[in-house]
Amino acid sequence: MEQLTIRQTDQTVVELCQKDPFMHQLVTIVGDIEVMLRPDYFQSLVRSMIGQQISVAAASAIYNRLQTLMGNKITAKAIKELDDDSLRSVGLSARKVVYLRDLAEKTSSLEVNLNLLPELDNTQVIKQLTSIKGIGKWTAEMFLIFSLTRMNVLALDDIGIQRGAKWLYQVDKSERRKILQKKANLWDPHFTIASFYLWEVVHLEFDKYYGSINEIKTEC
Repeated sequence: MEQLTIRQTDQTVVELCQKDPFMHQLVTIVGDIEVMLRPDYFQSLVRSMIGQQISVAAASAIYNRLQTLMGNKITAKAIKELDDDSLRSVGLSARKVVYLRDLAEKTSSLEVNLNLLPELDNTQVIKQLTSIKGIGKWTAEMFLIFSLTRMNVLALDDIGIQRGAKWLYQVDKSERRKILQKKANLWDPHFTIASFYLWEVVHLEFDKYYGSINEIKTEC
């Protein structure tokens, strides 16, 4: 996997911090971020499909078994050559086998040409990807971020981002999606950077151990 480094001295991060004082506080505490990217488009989508509605640990185990089954090369051709029993043997549900087959069929036939996705805007990419069974808007948005490295993506329905925003801006659970919509005007066009830092709130368990960001500042 490739890495993307987000530095707090980057001009885009500085601009975000200038617009949003709360985000400035968070960036100052978190510092630089290393983001793992998924440059192989097909494998990225396979991993996302596998991870739907199961734990990260379970998804990782299934993905690793699928890699082993395919000789460490997950491709559309390899999926099409395997029968359903073989795919289910690694832990895939019957529904996810259907999803992977549809992904393999539509990408190999170029009904969805993955190589052309970088040339499309965000809306067009989402439209293309959601034509594949098992891929919804959220999965397409994660693809935009982690595979196409688009910096202008705000996944309003991502629970991790919502949790981070709830904690940072001290709003009720019922308001955590609305606060993202409200802050969008401040963050534009640096939505993805804001998202990375809100994910860090959850990753570093700030929301678990601190009542607010001011408690961390006091400790520091």
